[in-house]
Amino acid sequence: MSPSPKPAVSVIGLGMMGTALAAAFLGAGHPVTVWNRSAARTGPLTAQGAIPADTAAEAVAASPLVVLCLSTNDTVRTVLEPLAGQLTGKTVANLTNGTPEQARDLAAWAAKEGAGYLDGGIMAVPQMIAGPHAYVLYSGARDLFDAHRETFAALGGTTYVGTDPGLAALYDLALLTGMYGMVMGVMQAYALVRTEAIAATEFSELLVPWVGAMLGSAPAWAAAVDSGRHLTDVSSLAVNQEAFPNLLETFAAQGVSTELFAPVQPLLDRAVAEGHAADGLSRLVDLLRTGPGTGPGTGSSAI
Repeated sequence: MSPSPKPAVSVIGLGMMGTALAAAFLGAGHPVTVWNRSAARTGPLTAQGAIPADTAAEAVAASPLVVLCLSTNDTVRTVLEPLAGQLTGKTVANLTNGTPEQARDLAAWAAKEGAGYLDGGIMAVPQMIAGPHAYVLYSGARDLFDAHRETFAALGGTTYVGTDPGLAALYDLALLTGMYGMVMGVMQAYALVRTEAIAATEFSELLVPWVGAMLGSAPAWAAAVDSGRHLTDVSSLAVNQEAFPNLLETFAAQGVSTELFAPVQPLLDRAVAEGHAADGLSRLVDLLRTGPGTGPGTGSSAI
């Protein structure tokens, strides 16, 4: 007996990431319909067996699952809103990078149109899609996620983070926050050593293991944040407050901009002024929060 055919998928948006998503679905044996505002982008995928759609409406009509990967959520609305009345019964999986509120607004709009909505955050670059280190975050109705989980597995790992449609975007942006913080620190370090003609490649041999070792403290910081117990036997906020000016003064003396790091000093000053001198760096999480409570996106995750 031949295996049951795999569910059809339509992919709207064929930039580098959208193309990688469509190719992954094709590689997993799914019938794939593709559409892009610039029709020339469909050519390479058509050569792999994808079906090109002449319009977004045609792409939506072709499959029960419609995956969108566009530049912004404003573009998602531009594509979907003219299709009002044609989305009934469809599942829209929006893998476009955006904000939690944008995801919630799109989910509410889709519900009015009779469509299911899942929001997603892609934690990979295009070349990683379908590989062992790629994963995609999903949020929205659990039954919708479960119904399409096997299809989503073609892209890599699948991580469901909750029923609130905004949670995937929140997780995505939080993960990107950690990445950008690390990358900016690395760039600042390279800028500093290059003022003395030290090769960045040479310095990276010291930097990579150092940053890796420091990231090993992340679970302990997380435990402190969750418990509210921030006392440390490693490096207190008072010690960091006193040492941090050395960074800023050296940047300035070596001709390196302080704009990335200057905001840290007043944060450390405030932490000490508010009585947290003996606490560790994890206490800064409380000081960085500007609003009361935990916000509308609070909820438990289920993976």
